[in-house]
Amino acid sequence: MIYDFTIVGAGIVGLSTAYKLSLSYPDANILVLEKEGRVASHQTGHNSGVIHSGIYYKPGSYKAKNCVDGRHQLVEFCRENNVTHDICGKIIVASDESEIPTLKEIYERGLQNKIEGIERIDQQQMKEIEPYVNGVQAIHVPCTGIVDFVGFCRVLADKLSESGHIVKLNRQVQNVIHSNGSLNVQTNTDSFKTNYLINCAGLHSDRVARAAGVQSPVKIVPFRGEYYELTPEAEHKVKGLIYPLPNPEFPFLGVHFTKMALGGVECGPNAVFTFKREGYKKGSFDLQDTIEVADFPGFWKLASQHWKMGIDEMYRSYSKRGFLKKLQKLIPSIQLEDLTGSPSGVRAMALKPDGEILDDFYFETTDREVHVLNAPSPAATAGLAIGDEIVKKVKENFSLV
Repeated sequence: MIYDFTIVGAGIVGLSTAYKLSLSYPDANILVLEKEGRVASHQTGHNSGVIHSGIYYKPGSYKAKNCVDGRHQLVEFCRENNVTHDICGKIIVASDESEIPTLKEIYERGLQNKIEGIERIDQQQMKEIEPYVNGVQAIHVPCTGIVDFVGFCRVLADKLSESGHIVKLNRQVQNVIHSNGSLNVQTNTDSFKTNYLINCAGLHSDRVARAAGVQSPVKIVPFRGEYYELTPEAEHKVKGLIYPLPNPEFPFLGVHFTKMALGGVECGPNAVFTFKREGYKKGSFDLQDTIEVADFPGFWKLASQHWKMGIDEMYRSYSKRGFLKKLQKLIPSIQLEDLTGSPSGVRAMALKPDGEILDDFYFETTDREVHVLNAPSPAATAGLAIGDEIVKKVKENFSLV
């Protein structure tokens, strides 16, 4: 048979896209191909599970619009389908007076992005929310929460299957051949004909694009985010989510404390280059992945711009005490014995050849394909809204009603 739509990748963006396509085109045949043996195996299943508010992002950007819309859709979906979540709120902390101007800027951006309920709070109000936190001021963001993103993806996959669509696991896309007005998608085990292809392959999205003949200048460079967890005896020191002010020069939100939807409190992440796209361990290495990055001028330009920060992140990667020092900026009473190991995640950072980090969602399209080549945080929160965006692109680029 010929499928109407084939989606590559069963993470939250791929499954959300398939789900939204199924609602817009109820008579279509939809296929989702996932190279792993379960859904949400990589970025979706290795993040901190935060439902982001949208407060940080440039007003008018894809990130800002889709995060707010996606958050509302996500929470409603979780309520309707009994997906574990908790709108616990968070605080963004200015640790000293020098950080207050940045705090004001983020607060004003939150107002522009129409983040509901946010307020600037003083030290006493901050202590009422998070008694163990150190800081001079904070922004309280009550609409932020936590969720079981893997459970969310399982529900999406079940809904697709119940509607007659197909989610095939253990299928790694290796080539896409254009033939007689359709596409032949070849995997490691078999092949499938489809009218239209949507690439949501995350860490491997640039490779899938190349396999389909799209010569994008964008390259995925993997960065590992390493976490600790608080021991059960120390968990009482965190009631919700506690964030530092982000560094505006770097696209990460900094080491923070996150109460997790399924229990426990996570601390982190740092951000270090990893020599493997799925490099979840410190010793992870893949020769092909490493050569690809080494041959890409954008990586070296990025490294030359941020080498000092990179050294700091590497130090914290190998020094638990260095990691602790960063955490103590937010909660001074945290000690080494309060920290235990936790699984890492890997972020697919999209770079241009000039070293520019793609900070917003980024798509490339043809008359039969949509390639999602950058879906950074808050993509998990925004998943359903990104699905809507892709359906819109499908209608525009494929001339479908």
